[in-house]
Amino acid sequence: MSEGLRTLLVAAVAFGAGFSIQSLKTAAIPVSSPERLVAELRLAQIAALLLVLSAGAYVGLAVAHEARPGVGFDVALAIGFFVVAAATLVRDPHQALTTLALAFAAHAVLDVAHQPGWPLPDAVAPRWYSLGCVVFDVFVGALCYV
Repeated sequence: MSEGLRTLLVAAVAFGAGFSIQSLKTAAIPVSSPERLVAELRLAQIAALLLVLSAGAYVGLAVAHEARPGVGFDVALAIGFFVVAAATLVRDPHQALTTLALAFAAHAVLDVAHQPGWPLPDAVAPRWYSLGCVVFDVFVGALCYV
């Protein structure tokens, strides 16, 4: 196991665990309570940051593989996810979490699209990274939706 894989695995587990704890604490607050609204807002803000982090990784991968055709599309998609995440910061928390859940699902589909035979460049990220990112995206997106 490489150092990069080990570090990314630890980071994904830490981010996932922290987000899970925050999500469970939010779900435990009664829906009619004002504290629930504040907790959902914080959860949406954290999810927006995680979306930008997850999508932004492809910017770094595009820089590392700048000669590959199609990496500009990856950068454009990352910017699109940044815009979605930024737009959720000014939305109602419930609407923001739903939007973020859909954005994480879309990002998971794009991670799958980096496989051979799909329209996006297939060798910009190691296969283990793309698959791990799919799992992370689906997990965080599901927590946002719940």
